Amino acid sequence: MRLPFANMKEKILGTKYELSLTFIGPKEIHRLNKLYRKVNKPTDILSFPISKNAGEIFICPTVTKKEAVKFERDYKNFLAFLFIHGCVHLLGYDHGPRMEKMEEKYREYFKI
Repeated sequence: MRLPFANMKEKILGTKYELSLTFIGPKEIHRLNKLYRKVNKPTDILSFPISKNAGEIFICPTVTKKEAVKFERDYKNFLAFLFIHGCVHLLGYDHGPRMEKMEEKYREYFKI
C-alpha cells in the first residue's frame, strides 16, 4: 500500500515543516492517549505539535482498521483521511466546522 504522505504533508503543512510519522501498536497508543489526553483507551491517531514548524503523528493500524469498518471506508482511504486529520490538527485547528471545512478541502484535493 502506498499513500502520498510526503505530498499530503507538504500541501497541508508546507515544505519547511518537519513531521515525524510513526505507526505503533494498540498498547503504545493507549499509553500515549492516557498520558497526554487522559483518555484510558487506544485511539487511531494522535498528533503532537513540537514547535511552529515541527510535529509528530502516531497512527495505530490495528485501531485504524476497526474504525475504517465502522465508518464504511476501506483501510487505505481511512488511513489517508486520518493523516489529513492529524495534519490539520498540527495547523492548530480543533474539532468543529472550521476544521471540517479545512479537511474537506484537502480530501477533495487528494481524492480521499
